[in-house]
Amino acid sequence: MGVVRLILASASPRRAELLRTAGFEFEVVAVSVDETVRDGESPAAYVRRLAADKSFVASGFSRTIDGPPKGGHHIGDDRDGGDEAPIILGADTTVVIDGEILGKPRDAGDATAMLRRLSGRRHEVLTGVSLRRAACEVGRVETSAVYFAPLSADDIAWYIASAEWRDKAGAYAIQGYASLFIERIEGSYSNVVGLPVQMVYRLARELGVELLGTGRWGDGETGRAE
Repeated sequence: MGVVRLILASASPRRAELLRTAGFEFEVVAVSVDETVRDGESPAAYVRRLAADKSFVASGFSRTIDGPPKGGHHIGDDRDGGDEAPIILGADTTVVIDGEILGKPRDAGDATAMLRRLSGRRHEVLTGVSLRRAACEVGRVETSAVYFAPLSADDIAWYIASAEWRDKAGAYAIQGYASLFIERIEGSYSNVVGLPVQMVYRLARELGVELLGTGRWGDGETGRAE
């Protein structure tokens, strides 16, 4: 199998860390897209659209990056064996409560209002994922349920003072201090962080590629080889 490059169309350190933890080597192309919610657009349609927009925009820059990644999990393709068409990974995550999207807070006051709303309640975290290779694009939306413990005014004030809420959908980071507030989750944990890693694997296989690690990965029929 030849090596195919994996490019992450995101500057998110959380998504990058999830991929690194899973052993992937990749390159980053930070992109910017219009994140305005369209009239009548559902949360699932919203994150799916933004993920596809990000992978599409990044595909225009992918040829400016030299060479395949080294080490870790590569993406193999036994059809063309080449490095000419990389896999572009785009993703977008949002928090939804009562059917309403909670994006990134504008300021501390906005973050405080979001945390008060989440306190003691169940909400959903949706991540749209898009994998694009040349003219082919596949994508899905992963949904996880998150249950917050009741938060006191002191809890919220302490968390706001930490500044961890900045640039976080729903004004919290489950992998950080906010883990103190989470009673349980239903579904993918990595999805709540910002990237459902197992879904990335499934979508890569839909594009006809296999993931190569320290051992060999067989085709879809034989599974992983020892």
